[in-house]
Amino acid sequence: MSPYKDVESGAQDKLEEREALLPTSTPSEPEPARPSTVRQCSFASHPKLYTLGAFAAGVLACLAVQYVVCSGRGGDMPPPHRNVEVFAPPYAGSSEVHHFPPTSPTNVFPSLFPTDVGHAGPTPTGAEPALIATAPSYPVHTGAPHLVAPTFTHKGNKTSAKFDLFKHWGNLSPWFSVERGAFGLDSSPEVPETCRITGLHLVHRHGARYPTQFASYGGPANFSGRLNQIASKWTTTGDLAFMNEWTYKLGEEVLTPFGRQQLFDLGVATRLKYGLLLKNFSETNTIPVFRTESQDRMLASALNFAIGFFGYPFEGQYQQSITIEARGFNNTLAPYKTCPNADDKTKADRGTWFVRQWADIYLKDAQARLAPQMHGYNLTIEDLYTLQQMCAYETVAIGYSKFCELFTEEEWVGFDYALDLYFWYDSAFGSPVARVQGIGYVQELVARLTHTPIATHNSSTNATLDDSEATFPLGQSLYVDATHEVVVLNILTALNLTNFAAGGPLPYDHIPAERPFKVSHLAPFATNVHFQLLACDSVPGPQIRIIVNDGVVPLTSVRGCPAEKDGLCPLDTFVEAMKEMIATTDWAWGCHGDWSVPGGYDWNTTVGYPPAPA
Repeated sequence: MSPYKDVESGAQDKLEEREALLPTSTPSEPEPARPSTVRQCSFASHPKLYTLGAFAAGVLACLAVQYVVCSGRGGDMPPPHRNVEVFAPPYAGSSEVHHFPPTSPTNVFPSLFPTDVGHAGPTPTGAEPALIATAPSYPVHTGAPHLVAPTFTHKGNKTSAKFDLFKHWGNLSPWFSVERGAFGLDSSPEVPETCRITGLHLVHRHGARYPTQFASYGGPANFSGRLNQIASKWTTTGDLAFMNEWTYKLGEEVLTPFGRQQLFDLGVATRLKYGLLLKNFSETNTIPVFRTESQDRMLASALNFAIGFFGYPFEGQYQQSITIEARGFNNTLAPYKTCPNADDKTKADRGTWFVRQWADIYLKDAQARLAPQMHGYNLTIEDLYTLQQMCAYETVAIGYSKFCELFTEEEWVGFDYALDLYFWYDSAFGSPVARVQGIGYVQELVARLTHTPIATHNSSTNATLDDSEATFPLGQSLYVDATHEVVVLNILTALNLTNFAAGGPLPYDHIPAERPFKVSHLAPFATNVHFQLLACDSVPGPQIRIIVNDGVVPLTSVRGCPAEKDGLCPLDTFVEAMKEMIATTDWAWGCHGDWSVPGGYDWNTTVGYPPAPA
């Protein structure tokens, strides 16, 4: 069945559909007819009265609906595209929502459907897996099961055989195993020979979601809202003809079904690779504490990961720490909530300017090709960028999107780079507030690696959640933290992994021939960063290495770490370098200081830090 709603059905079909959705009452005994002392007036015998009565009824019905809509929202009228999300007629460009589950289903009888009826049969467990150390090869994650790629059948729109569209959506890409050597090391994420795994610190992003509520540039809901305002005035032809029957089907911010699957799969994969680490918990008579935060998609991601990792039911196998994402609450997984300068558009929102400049270049041909196919609406460069976003969001939400076929391979490469530009200047090495936002997590990482509580809470760390025995344990062999893509990029910046910044600031007028910073590689949906702890016969002392989406990261930019073929660094060397980063990162100055930076290319950083105090 096509995901694009057919709006050309007959009027009678629409009437039947509408009437079928109206509430009906269960008939009881018929009420006896009441004698009337008023003369009955038959509309059927007076056609003019019949017409006037029907017209009046229609007006009253419209007024009633308007009253319900307005009063139900407290009189605070939202933008037009918010209204149609609730009461959307089936015209092109309108919103379509399916509310499930119902708020008060009538057939719920919990006592008749217990989840535990006994008689489970044999339940002995086997040995924990450790695939990362025992298998002859490493399982590659392709990134997009259940999603349908476009065919690119339009004339003149062909792609090369090796082109994978799902890997060219920046932060909207489903996570995939990057190619061996993607970050400069010809090494595999398997445990190196002569080494054994002793611990894992895993940071992952939430799974695929609907668009966020606000967009500084583009935004599918914004575009749909503009079309809805003039729905009767525009039509499309040619490659855009499908939009005449298209409805907006995206929700807002929460996980999509595919996003839930991503985190379940990541949980299963992590258990298969690192399950052996649970032996440490059995020996110490403890269970793991994993962390996430309170946003719906974050908590849902963490719980789906837990179901994949522990299986159902997971109660009693681990504890889920849920930190609050809201202003006034320190939270290393959402540091921007307590960093005012991160909210200051003149300081932090530098990425949008670069995206605008680049979009005007790479989408110029697309505008010349597609704008003439839309009549009654001026299709701008920003609209075309939004249609590329629509492709990605619809695909991860409903499995397929017709919008994907509108653009060439070169234009998709341009879109991917546009997102590199945005996040480089907004959340990573080109942002003046990236390092200060990531330093809190680095403080926690050092505390865990050294089994030492944080002495001074002078960043986004939360002093009320520093109980080393309960809420912030220091003796675990396995840690799992769920966060956002911006925070993952903040952390990579605060770790001083400036190999990703090689080549300097990203230009907005062309794509560099070689660039190590690719958001689709570093921060896609369900991205995962592994801090592997190892004991090796070939080198003395505990070792650490960092793996991002199955790509081994060189640590030569971390002071003292050697140029080692498998990315290994002595743990004590790594810790000392991180302590230095912590000591030289001033949260108060970065987040509360009175500094400023000019827009565009007039000021740049490659270490994610603001100008020094005068």
